[in-house]
Amino acid sequence: MDNQSHTSLLSIVVPVFNEQEVFEEFYRRVSNVLSSIAMQAEIIVINDGSNDETLQIVRTLRDQDSRLAIIDLSRNFGKEIALTAGLHKANGDAVIVIDADLQDPPELIPELIKEWHNGYDAVYAKRKARDGESYIKKSTAHIFYRLMQRVGRVKIPEDTGDFRLLSKRAVQALSTLNEHHRFMKGLFTWIGYPQKAVLYNRDPRFAGDTKWNYVGLLNLAIEGITSFTTAPLRIATYFGLITAAGAFIYGSYMLITTLLFGNDVAGYPSLIVIVLFLGGIQLTSIGIMGEYLGRIFNETKQRPLYFVNRYEPSQAALKTEDLVDTPASPKVTADKIR
Repeated sequence: MDNQSHTSLLSIVVPVFNEQEVFEEFYRRVSNVLSSIAMQAEIIVINDGSNDETLQIVRTLRDQDSRLAIIDLSRNFGKEIALTAGLHKANGDAVIVIDADLQDPPELIPELIKEWHNGYDAVYAKRKARDGESYIKKSTAHIFYRLMQRVGRVKIPEDTGDFRLLSKRAVQALSTLNEHHRFMKGLFTWIGYPQKAVLYNRDPRFAGDTKWNYVGLLNLAIEGITSFTTAPLRIATYFGLITAAGAFIYGSYMLITTLLFGNDVAGYPSLIVIVLFLGGIQLTSIGIMGEYLGRIFNETKQRPLYFVNRYEPSQAALKTEDLVDTPASPKVTADKIR
């Protein structure tokens, strides 16, 4: 295994969006880790439409380190798509997916590689603790993962983010999945193959501000739920059946009491409450159906997942990729489409 390690290639995929405050420290720590492992390596940085100095910082570092590759997307496509773009370009026998904010420690990478050598195709980092995060964020994340465990067809590991190692065949399997509404945590699990957790403590963000607000996290949760289960549609059906049954029972009761005892037909407020209640259920059900219909609409357009403004490969990529349609310069300009 040691001989194989020296000839194996490790790809580290890092999507970035406005990470100028943290990227240099991230690169330093990753480089220290790579110097301690017996594998060749490339670091693939996907610039997801950053509007600060992130891209310039990465290019400066690339001038000093040929292991760095840059995928500069034509605009901000979102983290899930940026991550997909990086996986498409990863050349490694093993691929590490990690964020640049240093909440996920690069120092855990050797442990992930160790489990990969033990035969696992996916080794995911599972959080024991989430330092530096609010009680609300921790609680909502706890609820979301447990909810997905119960209603989802794919059992997404609890308390697990994107930080993980994937084998070559796992990455190749992911590359065949071309849906636009991508919830990568679910797709990582959906492909199957032997998987194992490695426990760790998640650190606070090293610098800068998080790019995820509560609205974004809510949208991501909706994306995950609607991507991997039709349970919301079934729940809406159950609500409709229960409401219809309740209305039938109540109507029967009103009919019987009116025939037997008469009825003064008082209760305007209760009538308004019932109308609003039924209207709320109807609008909620329509909204749930609209979420699924919108996803069908987007998928049927079959647009490319992303466009690349500029691709600057690593030295490892230059050795493995056929760049016949690109200039001889190691800085490759390409409008590649997936």
